This record gives sequence, structure tokens and C-alpha cells, in this order.
Amino acid sequence: MSILYDEGQEAIARESRRVLEARVSKEAMLSLLESVGRYDEGFWATAKEQGWTALSLPEAYGGLDLGLVELGLIAHQAGRSLSGAPFLTAGFGVAKAIALYGSDDQKAAWLAGLASGETIGAVAFAEGANALPARPALTLAAGGLEGRVSGVAGGLAAEVALVFAQGPDGPVLAIADLAEAERSAIESFDNSRVYADLVFAGTQAERLLAGEAAREAALHILALQAVITAHEQTGGAEALMEIARDYAVTRKAFGQPIGAFQSIKHRIAELYALVELARANCIHAASREGKDDFITAAAAARISATEAYDTAARDCVQIHGGIGVTWELGLHLHTRRARSLAIEQGPLFFWEDVLVESLRGEAA
Repeated sequence: MSILYDEGQEAIARESRRVLEARVSKEAMLSLLESVGRYDEGFWATAKEQGWTALSLPEAYGGLDLGLVELGLIAHQAGRSLSGAPFLTAGFGVAKAIALYGSDDQKAAWLAGLASGETIGAVAFAEGANALPARPALTLAAGGLEGRVSGVAGGLAAEVALVFAQGPDGPVLAIADLAEAERSAIESFDNSRVYADLVFAGTQAERLLAGEAAREAALHILALQAVITAHEQTGGAEALMEIARDYAVTRKAFGQPIGAFQSIKHRIAELYALVELARANCIHAASREGKDDFITAAAAARISATEAYDTAARDCVQIHGGIGVTWELGLHLHTRRARSLAIEQGPLFFWEDVLVESLRGEAA
């Protein structure tokens, strides 16, 4: 597809931005920082009301049967507004795995709830900095799922988790009902992500795939989530760039706007370039879903969006000077979110390795 959106997609972007700017407030996000176990319930209620949870799922299960491009548009606006819940991305990952790899019974059991948003999903693959371990510490045998997964985004509130485990004959992709799992909340610098450690002790889990196909499917789901997260990061970076620009043309020093100084104007120009590069990579990656080069495109989007958001969070604070670090201004909300999104779906090094390996395969 073109790297420009069509008329219908532009309408989705405009309407979602209008709704989120009206309903998501900085004050609400500030209050969540000091409270463990709470998330932005207003945002999640809006996501369900607007049908965003159903956007990319099959119509047969209550979905709207749109694509990754449209869901990316919603995530972009969520990033701009600092929406305080991780469930849109994780729920999509769980639902997509079931839709692609699950049985008819599994689809009937889970997809309608995930599409409506009444069921919250989480994806529990990572072990430390390893987003997709070669040999998972989780094990799945006849006795059920055993082991521990740390730092699961949304894990404290989720009802179902998509897990990557070690089975008797190799890796397994499975879904686990979290009603049987033990959870412990993690206090973090971005508490609205409701991170949790999940402990499984004989928890019943339903297999989706096993063997090498399970590993390939897990990477595919991770890449889908990485594209959504990259859109969210790009939205945050865009918002920070605009905040920095607006401040630079109004704040004066030595009789002129600080935006007239090269050290400021060059930084804002660099942020613009980073945002537009990330935006183009995100659109391209979303449009390549189902194609042979999707993993490569997803890795490129993830890397460029992480760089854009991290850089924008740092430079926007510096452009504001001393006021940039105050609680009331709220720029630290973006700084915290930039850091949390940089590790969800795998850190930068993981996606750099994925990109190198995929390009090496193409070169060979």
C-alpha cells in the first residue's frame, strides 16, 4: 500500500484522536503513578465502547474484520494521549493467536470476550531481557503448566494469557486461564501498565501449536504486537515534538523566541525527521502483515519508533529547561511511558538481532 492513509483510515484517526483528547487527562495519569494495581479504566471503557478491541478480529466472533493498519491508527492516538492501560495490544495478540492457530472450540470459548473487551488478555513470553527464549523456563506437560514469568504487562488484570512453554517434544504455544495462576503486582515507574509476575503450578493450559511451528507463531504474534507498540511510540513522539515546538516559539530568551537559536531549532527538526521515519516504517510494517517480509518490516518499525520516542522524551524535557522536570507539566509521563514501551514486546537489542537475522537470510 501507499505510505499515505486513505479517506476512511484518516477518519478513524481523526475520530479516535477527538475521543481520546476529550476523555484522557493528564491529572488522571498522574494519580495512577503512585498507585499499584490500578489502570486507566476510563480509557479501557472508551476502547470497548468505540469497538477498538474488536477492530482486527473476525466478524464471526464480534469483530470488525479490519486490519493492522486501522488498529495501528488507534494505537498512534493512544500514544499521543498517554492512555493508561496495555490491554489493547496484549488483547489483540492473544486474540490473533487464537484466531490464527486455535481450534473451533478455542475460538468459540475466547474470541467473543476478547473482541468485546470484557475478557482481558496478556502475552507472557519474555524471560528477563529475552523476549522469546530459545528454551522457555515454563514447562507444559500432562500435569499442567509449571513455572514463573516476570514483568507481564497487563498481567495483574488479565483473565487469559498466551504463553510460550517447553513441552515434552519441544516448544509449545498455549493459552492459560489465569484464574488458576498466582499473581504478584510489580511496583514500577509506570504503574498504569499493571505489570505482574505470574506463577503457574499445575495450571491447565490449552495447546495451540507445538514444535518449530510454535516458535515461528510466537515470533509472528510478537511482531504483530511490536507493530502496534511502534505506532503507540510514534504517537507519543509526535506529541512531544509538537509540545517542544509550541514551547520554543512562545518562550523567549534574550529578546527572541528560543526556537530561533540553532541548538533548539535543530533538535526540533531532528525530532520531526525521527517521527516521520518511524511513521513511515509503522505504516509499511502494518501493510505487510501476512507477507514474507513482515518480520523484517516489524523489526524496522520497532527500532525506529523506539529511537524516536526515547529521543523525543529526552529532548522535550531539555528544551523546556527547569520547568520540564516538574510534576505539574507532566513531561515525565511520556519519559516513563517511553521507557516502559521500549521493553514491552522485547528490548531494542532483541529486534536488532531479529532484523539482522532476517536480512542475513535474504542476503544468503
